[in-house]
Amino acid sequence: MDPIRVCAAYKPKLGLAGISELSSFQKLYRADPLYGRLGLDNRLMYAAHKAAGGMSSIYRQLGIGCERLFRQVLRDELGIDEEDAKWSYEVEIRSGKSRTLHLDARIPIKAVKEPNRREVVADWINRASADVGVDEFARSKMAGVVFEVRQGYKSKDSKRQNADISSAAYSHAHAYLPCMAVLSRQIDSDIQNRYSEEKMAMLTGTSQTDGDLRSVYAFMKQIVGYDLEAFFVRNSEIMRAELDRVLNSLLGT
Repeated sequence: MDPIRVCAAYKPKLGLAGISELSSFQKLYRADPLYGRLGLDNRLMYAAHKAAGGMSSIYRQLGIGCERLFRQVLRDELGIDEEDAKWSYEVEIRSGKSRTLHLDARIPIKAVKEPNRREVVADWINRASADVGVDEFARSKMAGVVFEVRQGYKSKDSKRQNADISSAAYSHAHAYLPCMAVLSRQIDSDIQNRYSEEKMAMLTGTSQTDGDLRSVYAFMKQIVGYDLEAFFVRNSEIMRAELDRVLNSLLGT
């Protein structure tokens, strides 16, 4: 919840001066020949800006929290150290310089400490690879799986999709199955289909009865060995209270 708590202090940056406080916002807008005459200096307009930006911030910070939680569960349950649980690679940009891109989590098969669990993970990677159309030879060479972890996927931003697909291609080139792990059900079916066509495994927040190739919660329970859905059920009241406090702070002026 730490990333979400940060949102309580969110203030909108408005105008050329980067105004964030209500009094300064009203002073700036009242002096404006258009905004002042329209009445956009209204405190409710400030509250709307604050709520809109704060909402985006909550979703973004929730994604960071989900990423941290997901990676920590992999480390705890599979005995993977911090270095193995993360993965990054460098790409060359137009200026000729290189840029480092980070993926959210990784399971190298060899890094899984317990032999039986290692077999379970390897079997899932083989099944998931076959499910998205990876040929038998490539499946036999798979070294593990890398994850992009999201709280949801509400945007159809083509730039974001192209970046994910580029990462997926790089993962395959290095014998890792790319997997999108979305902890909610909030993802467009067109995006899911496009990613699947690029041989990326898709796990979303559907029912565990959908199986470990579709449900992120079935995957975590059956393959990783941790009931993530039960974690959210156990801690729901605590998390709801935290979010309620953050929202009350955001929606005030």
